[in-house]
Amino acid sequence: MERARLLFEQAEARGEAPADPLLLAVLYGVWTCSLIAFNGDDLREVAARMLAIAEKQEATVPIMIGHRRMGTARTLTGHVTDALAHFDRSLGLYNAAEHRPLATPFENTRVVSLCWRAFAHWLLGFPEAALADADHALKETRDPDQAATFMLANAIASYTLIQCGSYDAVNVLLDALVVMAEEKGAVSRKAEGLILRGCVLALTGKCPDAIQMITLGINTWRSTGASVWMPLYLSYLARAHAELGQYDDAWRSIGEAITTMEETKELWCEAEVHRVAGEIALASPKPDAAKAQASFERALEVARKQQARSLELRAAMSMARLLRDQGERDQACDLLAPVYGWFTEGHDTLDLKNEKALLDELVR
Repeated sequence: MERARLLFEQAEARGEAPADPLLLAVLYGVWTCSLIAFNGDDLREVAARMLAIAEKQEATVPIMIGHRRMGTARTLTGHVTDALAHFDRSLGLYNAAEHRPLATPFENTRVVSLCWRAFAHWLLGFPEAALADADHALKETRDPDQAATFMLANAIASYTLIQCGSYDAVNVLLDALVVMAEEKGAVSRKAEGLILRGCVLALTGKCPDAIQMITLGINTWRSTGASVWMPLYLSYLARAHAELGQYDDAWRSIGEAITTMEETKELWCEAEVHRVAGEIALASPKPDAAKAQASFERALEVARKQQARSLELRAAMSMARLLRDQGERDQACDLLAPVYGWFTEGHDTLDLKNEKALLDELVR
């Protein structure tokens, strides 16, 4: 990013500023690099510059891409409410007859926007809308000639489906992703598929296999220069280690996740990382309720600041269980009930079913 900025500044100083289409092409590559080797500040800055140039040109396709990339940048850096408007704008400009041919061999911008909007919808507390977006995106990726779109859709949709607890559906997507990635020699996509498989294993109690698969995938992921999603991956690795009683490894993974978030500004999962830290504090051989409570309070604070209702829901459940175990059932119910009551959809998804069960237990 710094090298690209310097070259443009030097060109402008000489009166040789590149034409806007060329500048957009370069910024497109710079943004992609900032996403993969995650740098949240650069990601937002470059996306904003791309969008400003595209709007100056009044060119529909660059504007679509600019809004999509602004939405992605805002989502991953924890400004999710702003992201939806960008995704909506990108999708509103899409015309299938005019723009679908551009998807080969490149990514279909409508599919990509739908996948990322699905994830943003889930974070903001709209799981049904999230699943609907993911479903629409996946239905539009059947063309085997659109390998890039196919792999991206299967990967990004998997993040949403994992959060919604749709593990069987995720495994189908990941199987197809790994096969396509192997066929196309897409090392990073194959690594991503392996990591996400490991995350599902961690969530379904198969922790030894989860640790092996996540660790293998992370090593390959990092070898490509990628660091995006690492805080999330490390939180699942920490959960698997804790489940097996490997608390030193669990704390090391959580510490690395927190450090990575601070360095890269990939902050969308900050609340979840702190919540997992609290759960590890409670599960340790010498449970530390005070440390757990501080972690849960931090998780609630961050989730509310980001308006990430789905992460607030999880943090509230963790805090409510702690309060229940301390004999504070009424306080636990008072915390949990309004969070659950906010949700207007998705009551058959895993987190909401679990919260309803906990609420029913608390009021008995």
